[in-house]
Amino acid sequence: MSRHVFLTGPPGVGKTTLIQKATQALKSTGIPIDGFYTEEVREGGRRTGFDVVTLSGKRGPLSRVSSDSSASRRECRVGQYVVDVASFEQLVLPLLRNVNLGSDAERKICVIDEIGKMELFSQPFVQAVRQTLTSSGTVILGTIPVPKGKPLDLVEEIRSRKDVKVFNVNKENRNSILQDILATVESCGK
Repeated sequence: MSRHVFLTGPPGVGKTTLIQKATQALKSTGIPIDGFYTEEVREGGRRTGFDVVTLSGKRGPLSRVSSDSSASRRECRVGQYVVDVASFEQLVLPLLRNVNLGSDAERKICVIDEIGKMELFSQPFVQAVRQTLTSSGTVILGTIPVPKGKPLDLVEEIRSRKDVKVFNVNKENRNSILQDILATVESCGK
C-alpha cells in the first residue's frame, strides 16, 4: 500500500501546478498540511532563478543566475544557477522538523516540491526527507526529476521504495491526473 505520492516528469510539464492544485483540494479535507513548492523567478521575460515558497506564504531564494564564471569552487551550482543553500535550509528545515513532531497516530501531509539537484546540496534536507519518509503519520506529496545523467541517490531511493506511488506527468495526462493523485494521497496511511 502506498504511503507517499510523488510526481515526476520533464521540466515545465506542470508538476508544481498539479502540486498546488492538489494542495488546495487537500486543505479543504481538514487533514493538516504543510510544506513548500518552488517557483520560477523571472525578470524581463527571462528566468533568473527559483524561490522556495512555503504553504504559509514565506518566500526565499533557492537559486539565482550567476554570470561570474570565476566563482568560488565551493559554490553550489546547477548549470547557470548558484544555489543559496543557507536560505533554502532556513525556510525548509523547520517545516520538515515540525511535520515530524507530534503523534504518529495523527495523519498529516507534507508537500515537498521538489527533491532535485539544487535541494540535494543540503545534507540536513536529505536527512529530514529520509526521516519524513519513515514517519508513520506523515504522507509526502512531492516531486522528483526524471532520471537523467548521473543518478541522484535520494531520488532513486524514493523511486524504488515499495510504499511510494510515482505518477508520471506528461502533456497528455496533466489535465486529467489530478483526481487520481488526490484519491491516492487520501488513501495513504489509512
